[in-house]
Amino acid sequence: MEAFFRTHRYLVEHTLAPVRRRLMDEIDWGDRLIGIKGTRGVGKTTFLLQYARENFNLEDKQCLYINMNNFYFQGRGIADFAGEFYHHGGRVLLIDQVFKQPDWSKELRRCYDLYPSLRIVFTGSSVMRLKDENPELNGIVRSYNLRGFSFREFLNLLTGNSFRAYSLDEILHNHESIVREVLPRVSPRRYFQDYIHHGFYPFFQERRNYSENLLKTMNMMTEVDILFIKQIELKYLIKIKKLFYLLAEEGPKAPNVSRLADEIETSRATVMNYMKYLTDARLLNLIYREGEDYPKKPSRVMLHNSNLLYAIYPIHVEKQTAMETFFVNTLWKDHVVNECGRDGWWLVDGNLRFCVCNAEAKSKTKDEEDVIYARYNTEIGRGNMIPLWLLGFLY
Repeated sequence: MEAFFRTHRYLVEHTLAPVRRRLMDEIDWGDRLIGIKGTRGVGKTTFLLQYARENFNLEDKQCLYINMNNFYFQGRGIADFAGEFYHHGGRVLLIDQVFKQPDWSKELRRCYDLYPSLRIVFTGSSVMRLKDENPELNGIVRSYNLRGFSFREFLNLLTGNSFRAYSLDEILHNHESIVREVLPRVSPRRYFQDYIHHGFYPFFQERRNYSENLLKTMNMMTEVDILFIKQIELKYLIKIKKLFYLLAEEGPKAPNVSRLADEIETSRATVMNYMKYLTDARLLNLIYREGEDYPKKPSRVMLHNSNLLYAIYPIHVEKQTAMETFFVNTLWKDHVVNECGRDGWWLVDGNLRFCVCNAEAKSKTKDEEDVIYARYNTEIGRGNMIPLWLLGFLY
């Protein structure tokens, strides 16, 4: 046990988290069983260690971080280890990559039943369905999603500012005054394209080639997060990867499922399943018309975030595609986004019509007062025309 505490102290002490994630204040840390899901590379490990650093002294043995990658746990279950920790005064157990432990959900249930004063916070892949696929956790686990950096978090990190997040309603009604508060302190336009290219995943701070690192991460998403968690045979990996590439290469449009099925030599139903897995892994976003949802065919398939566009060779990234990908991704956290029937047009929450457009281009539709124009290539807006970058302050 002491070896785990030494590792815990070292990791907490050396954790670099210059940006405090908003999710830290959204979680009810009093719950006994908390699951934090997120795609690979968004900073789940750092998040756990940051929580420990903020709430416990380095020498306080009430809190312990462990990682299921440790071979020690191949011979010992979570519940047995948690019991030893609990009986030595432990009260908060932080478990990273919980899905690496066989029967992890049953083990967590045992902990919950046996140790009433123990709180467990665990991380897992976005592919996991904590309640649907693990009925023993129904009613006892609170699940949260950690996303990649928002543009606000990226901007705060690079400029040393501490801009707060705004709700969509605040942005729509007060965007002019919000912009007047931001512009004297920083020029968002100077940083926006960098964020679009390499700002979503926190590992952009590492001294490695970002695109190569992202490609490795994307491969891990398919090889581990999809195959391992969904228990898919390795021989089908090439089909999933090929499907992802074909969808990325085609760009944001309705998929031809029959043609894709022929291309990867499988059935239409399997193509739809694979697209759902890729969506769960946060590699794709499936866009539907209002009132429709999976398992129907989506009206548009997009990459999950704009950084992915630049990592897949040899795609030529269209500016409009990158801006719309950003728009969908930043709204996706708390809002429902549907296709609106025209290129660049979107329906949000069933009642807000948005047009993502270039502020430097002339538009024939700007006289439509019930449309909100999210404009790129500008820092300011007026009335129903808002700067697109400001939507990056939603979280």
